[in-house]
Amino acid sequence: MASPAPVSHLAVAREDNPGRGIALMLLAYLLFSFTDTSVKWLALAGLPALQLAFMRFSVHLVLSTGPMMGRDHSGFTAPPRLAAVMLFRGALLMVSTISNFVALTYLDLTLVAAIMFSSPIIVCALSVPLLGEQVGPWRWGAILVGFIGVLVVMRPWGADFHWAALASLTAATALAVFSILTRRLAGVAAPRTMQLYAGLVGTISLAPAAWFLWEAPATPLDWVLMVGIGVSAWAGHHFFSAAHGYAPASVLMPFSYSFLIYLAVLSFLVFGTTPDAMTILGAAIIAVAGLVIWWRERR
Repeated sequence: MASPAPVSHLAVAREDNPGRGIALMLLAYLLFSFTDTSVKWLALAGLPALQLAFMRFSVHLVLSTGPMMGRDHSGFTAPPRLAAVMLFRGALLMVSTISNFVALTYLDLTLVAAIMFSSPIIVCALSVPLLGEQVGPWRWGAILVGFIGVLVVMRPWGADFHWAALASLTAATALAVFSILTRRLAGVAAPRTMQLYAGLVGTISLAPAAWFLWEAPATPLDWVLMVGIGVSAWAGHHFFSAAHGYAPASVLMPFSYSFLIYLAVLSFLVFGTTPDAMTILGAAIIAVAGLVIWWRERR
């Protein structure tokens, strides 16, 4: 998954138009599914995960910097303490992205997506010690059920367990902490500034690895896809943010599960694979747990 920003930091709607917000949300997750499918394709072609992660962040950085050119340069600077938090947030996104890309190298798209959707459940669990939020019995029950769903998807007790499932769970956990940090930055840092810092951290940190591990794509299509993972990830973030300008998170959150449908379809069309019964069951359990948490938070 392309690690979308959490819904909470995009708080106040500019215009009440839920239909448009839902349409933009569906478009954002379609773009994120293109990112993950392209990564899977390129990984099967032999391109290293760190090289792909570098391309994702370097293109992100270019596209995030471009709109700021010609304006005031306030988006480039921040007080030292705030800058440190945004840099750490960017490092978490980088860890999540690398772990996700490694998982996609070995696992089916839908399996990775199902594990990644445990991230909102992890956010709810960590919001107690990190944010001081109160979580009642309904949500604690949903958290427990959600983690049971993760175990069903990963199947650590079975002979077909693959270590890359742990990379996917690492990606979901890093994304959860990233989301909590973004909540703390809500109203303090502009979204475009956070985007810029995230791209900067990933690009600079991954540049040496990309240099030493670089494998040139074999075909023009592979070149297009390698650049495209950054474009689709950045555009997905853009439309994700725009969606929350038209409708609140409480309206949009259920439509994030369209990502699972997109990836199931793309996995079949591109790679000829379909999720097995246990992956479908585990994904359904995780989705139900996430929707219960969403329902209680709405109340």
